[in-house]
Amino acid sequence: MTNYIKQILAIVDPTATEHPAVDKAALLAEKFNARLELFACDTKAAREMRLSSHVRDNPGAPLPINFKSELEALATPLRARGLDVTTETACADPLHVGLIDRIRHTNADLVVKDTHHHSLAQRTFLTNTDWQLIRGCPVPLLLTKGGKWAEVPRIVAAVDPGHVNDKPEMLDHWIVEHASLVAQRLNGELHVLHVYLPMAIIGAATAVNPPMVAAATPEELALEEKNRRELVTALVSDYNVAPKNIHLELGGPAQVLPLAAARINADVMTMGAIARSGLKRIFIGSTAEDVLEKLPCDALILKPPKFGEHVAL
Repeated sequence: MTNYIKQILAIVDPTATEHPAVDKAALLAEKFNARLELFACDTKAAREMRLSSHVRDNPGAPLPINFKSELEALATPLRARGLDVTTETACADPLHVGLIDRIRHTNADLVVKDTHHHSLAQRTFLTNTDWQLIRGCPVPLLLTKGGKWAEVPRIVAAVDPGHVNDKPEMLDHWIVEHASLVAQRLNGELHVLHVYLPMAIIGAATAVNPPMVAAATPEELALEEKNRRELVTALVSDYNVAPKNIHLELGGPAQVLPLAAARINADVMTMGAIARSGLKRIFIGSTAEDVLEKLPCDALILKPPKFGEHVAL
């Protein structure tokens, strides 16, 4: 994988006042020498809502926003930087179907989309469209938040060697490979994070007659940490990862991944998405919703190769 990003699709909300997805997609397009498309998809319900508000609040004024002109306004300064930028609009119901259709039509290698913060709590709330994209997007998906990346961004690969959470073996390698390439192109730092619950504790808690307090001895914990570190080190042996950039954390992913991302000062957390058989839902481990909404950084979400070809919408 020398340059897997040739075409980037940035999903734009033209009614927003800030566009971190466009800014970050443009930076990645520069670093990868990739084409960039700015895409806005409208829906019937959204059009009717805008028209109703417009008629109520601005009687006699020109009709509401023209998506194409708004996209062109965003594209003009990017073209002045030398980027190959196109713009496109569409209408679709439901929205996520139109977005995924466009992703497939353009053969995008990466999709970039904003997520949104609550104005008071500053917590990110993923929309239903975000979750549908996590489930159905056939290519890597970068969900961006408002913060800018550091001058030397920290790209974290969240891995699960040993496949405790039922990940396909290939997925951990895929996560590290993508995270490594993004870190290289952004002149950033590659970090690797493994969050786990010690098997001694899991075994005690799931025993037929579990003890009142599931505990492990210091020797058992030290041995498991050693074994886990060896697994992670073997996983990243083909990558230039400094030992200090390999992080092992005890606990459940929902609680620990966001805290670890904050401690590492992560700019992007690279994570794997898997589908459990028989369900039309994507899980990242078993705690996708809590992890993604609490993460203090952007999330690059990957699926195993060719995963999206058979996902029903």
